[in-house]
Amino acid sequence: MDAFYVSVEMLRHPELRGRPVVVAYDGPRGVVTTASYEARKYGVHSALPMVTARRRCPELTVLPVDMQLYKRGSVKVMETLREFSDEVEVVGMDEAYVDLSVSPVPQSRAQEIKRRIKEVTYLVCSIGLAPNKLMAKIASDLDKPDGFFALDHDNWLATVGDKPASLLPGVGPKTFERLQAAGVETVAQLAQTDEATLERAFGPNHGRGLRARANGIGSTNLNEERVRKSESRETTFPEDVTDRQYLHDTVERLARSVCESLASNNRRGRTVTLKIRLQPFKTYTRSRTLPSHTCDQEQVIATARELLERFDPQRPVRLVGVGLAGLAEDEAPRHQPGQLAV
Repeated sequence: MDAFYVSVEMLRHPELRGRPVVVAYDGPRGVVTTASYEARKYGVHSALPMVTARRRCPELTVLPVDMQLYKRGSVKVMETLREFSDEVEVVGMDEAYVDLSVSPVPQSRAQEIKRRIKEVTYLVCSIGLAPNKLMAKIASDLDKPDGFFALDHDNWLATVGDKPASLLPGVGPKTFERLQAAGVETVAQLAQTDEATLERAFGPNHGRGLRARANGIGSTNLNEERVRKSESRETTFPEDVTDRQYLHDTVERLARSVCESLASNNRRGRTVTLKIRLQPFKTYTRSRTLPSHTCDQEQVIATARELLERFDPQRPVRLVGVGLAGLAEDEAPRHQPGQLAV
């Protein structure tokens, strides 16, 4: 989905279409969550501090994050995708892989998906069509917004060979620096690098994997049961906080939100984690594993508060978060056989 949060917001703020808009947690330490394509022309992008975003684009319109609205939009998108295939791997609120391998005309089918999503949600998406997930992911970014691009082994290097090797998944900043030090800058150069050289530099598995990805080799298996292993909430304060009661109240609010979300999805967690960021930008985590899985608000709140007291921050706090990990499904089904779920 293209600029998903902003695009959803435009449905209820049509007067803002064509203007530079961001969805963000605003404030002195806020960061951009999603930027419209008009805002991106000014160098405004996701994860950019709001202070910088406003400086780059003084006429920027900032909309608050409404996660429940975006989740409802995401559900509609994913339901629409399942009209076209039984195999759909959801990899985020705004992204998924769809298996069209049984279709005799996959390009036409993919274009039909684009039309159907727009018909149902009034939103646009960009689709990458390819023989594996690696190529499809990269192809989906080559013709944004509202685009369609097909990649295969015949046009792979002709299309992306001149692009930096950092385009590839698994080539982060440190790996790219090491490749550059070895004289490898582009995807094509990496694809042609001797495998033994890469294995010596990065180890056998990583080295072979880098060369394979540079040659467009990727997985075709879809994981349709991607299960979250943790749930968390965090907040960045507009000003550094030293008031201990305010921190306790915030921890309670975040813990309640986590537990309510887990309960609504019939899930429980076992490990309570407290995250704290102190001045100047140093982050700490403290965890405790409970005797059994739970989504009981009072138990999680009490544990998170105890972790806060034990940590006893001696400097002003700029961020605090609460999470539950080690998630599990409830043992008892929500609805017994014969009951109607309404």
